[in-house]
Amino acid sequence: MDFAEQLARIETAPQGRVSAPSSTSTAPVSGYTASTFFTDRVKSREVDLGHFMRTFVAVIDGTYLGGEPTRGAIKGYAAMRGQSEETMTELGERLFVQKIAGTIRPEARELVRAHQRRGHTVVIASAASKYQIQPVATDLGINHLVCTQLAVEDGILTGELDGRLLWGTQKASGVRSFARSPDIDLKASFACGNGAEDVAFLGAVGSPVALNPHPGLRGAAKTFGWPVVMLRDPGGVSPSDVVRTVAALSGLNAGAAAGVAWGLVSGNRQQGINFGIGLACQSALRLAGVHLRVVGEENIPDGPAVYVANHQSSVDPLVAATLIHGEFTVVAKKEARFDPRSLVGSLLLEPAYIDRSNSEQSRATLDALVSRIRGGTSLLIFPEGTRSTTQVLGRFRKGGFHLAIQAGVPVVPIVLRNTGEILPRHGRVLRPGNVDIAVLDPIDDWTVEDLDAQVTALRDRFAATLADWPGAR
Repeated sequence: MDFAEQLARIETAPQGRVSAPSSTSTAPVSGYTASTFFTDRVKSREVDLGHFMRTFVAVIDGTYLGGEPTRGAIKGYAAMRGQSEETMTELGERLFVQKIAGTIRPEARELVRAHQRRGHTVVIASAASKYQIQPVATDLGINHLVCTQLAVEDGILTGELDGRLLWGTQKASGVRSFARSPDIDLKASFACGNGAEDVAFLGAVGSPVALNPHPGLRGAAKTFGWPVVMLRDPGGVSPSDVVRTVAALSGLNAGAAAGVAWGLVSGNRQQGINFGIGLACQSALRLAGVHLRVVGEENIPDGPAVYVANHQSSVDPLVAATLIHGEFTVVAKKEARFDPRSLVGSLLLEPAYIDRSNSEQSRATLDALVSRIRGGTSLLIFPEGTRSTTQVLGRFRKGGFHLAIQAGVPVVPIVLRNTGEILPRHGRVLRPGNVDIAVLDPIDDWTVEDLDAQVTALRDRFAATLADWPGAR
């Protein structure tokens, strides 16, 4: 079964009283959160060499030599003895941002969203602890965990389990116990897993799926007739991706050059630049195999505006630029002026470079920018200020909204989805795929007095749009 078929099964499933448990964080995530957690503690010398060797031997024995598979996890939890819950929670959140967020499979996000749209109760069932998997659940918008509980005394971990390790049949028992509380019909429910230890867990529901299964589960899936779905891993690039990226860069430069040439021939430099920007961005995205799916394009005004977009990827400006009519510019740090990656944009857009170390000069630059906006130049800003590592929106800064008030132009919200999957934050190679864009209604009633509340409300609209995409039903 391919991904599209599985998505269709979810979208036509009954609403409510259906659970969608996902085994641990190995199904939505490429890799293991537990190993990331333990490795970091070893590197920081929070786990001594002796404990590391005992855990390592137990893992090898349980994985490859026929020994008890749970011994490695139990020894790993024992190494947490003496750590505070607060410390472990902070470690989990830090490792999620630094290591794990970029490993969440893009198509797994789509499966979770599909279940949520149907009103299904989505759960992560895991042998891992809440310190390891809560950040994953939060990022995916999952409110329920069925996981291994660790013993705690006065906020300090004892190194012991509080109950049983949720492995194998214990995970299945945990899911059955959870389902009794909210009155869930497991026979109408879905579950996905990827390891041999998930056989009992998957057998507890009516619609089990082996996602990217290990050999043991693949064999069981064949025996029981369970569908196998292979999701693509994030971050992996192929030779064809590299070729497309080179072609995209060539298309970007060629489009910009064509615009400059058009301006020289026509005698209208700005008209040539406007033409060149659109051609450059569209050519680059098409050559990279990136397809744009836009809703709300009728909300793009003919006159100047401040365009506000969420920010996950370096490709975001290219995507947003395909929508803007006429002349526009951006705001950038002065350090970006001589960045070779920004050369084309610097030549065509004449960005407003801000020197944060010189408030007087920054004020003069922004005053000049307000005059440009009043004169017909639109502004594209990313109010989060930097690319977010996860799909959770960052705090919106207010600078761009102040500019809209001063210039007397509307704010046009542009919600971007999937750009982080096309080019991750630290990626260098574009991957083909679909980018969803929702242009929301322009807002022109901004006031300085109510700005904090208005910016918060706009961020909430972005979050609501990402959670319930227009036209997705």
